[in-house]
Amino acid sequence: MIDLVEILKSGLVGVIPTDTIYGLVGRALQPEAVKKVFKLKNRSDGKGFIVLVSTAEDLKQFGVILSEKSLEILNKFWPGAVSVVLPVDSNKFDYLAAADGTIAFRCPDKKDLLDLLKETGPLVAPSANPEGQPPAKNIIEAKNYFADSVDFYEDGGELISAPSTLIRIKDDKIEVLREGAVKIN
Repeated sequence: MIDLVEILKSGLVGVIPTDTIYGLVGRALQPEAVKKVFKLKNRSDGKGFIVLVSTAEDLKQFGVILSEKSLEILNKFWPGAVSVVLPVDSNKFDYLAAADGTIAFRCPDKKDLLDLLKETGPLVAPSANPEGQPPAKNIIEAKNYFADSVDFYEDGGELISAPSTLIRIKDDKIEVLREGAVKIN
């Protein structure tokens, strides 16, 4: 059994099962790890990543300040398969943020993943596939995409699920950007 905590803390990147689908992960606060994930994804410039956090408290590391109402909205969906787009200090997090100065965050509803996040800190976790390809449903598909370009693979069996629902909270109101695993009225 590999020690994911130590591997991720050392700046390496790999493929792990998340609460929805397989993710290509690296530590969000390590720019070099994020740049490697960006390159592996063949990500278009200006597109950000989903960052997994263990609690809403982790958002403070990115300079995110939430109103009480916005925090209530988050707590309604977290932990869960809802990613929320929030503004960050774009200068400090240029390597991570979308062109509009935002990052999508999610607190997953999966105990072992939350335990990992508590040890490693926030992780970038876009779907495990090059941009434009379907997400890997298993480790074999992930290896077909990335071969030995990633540092490790953690097998979680076959994962067939919708990606997270993507929302933006603006002026304490929800805007659905992508319908996914969770339906929002």
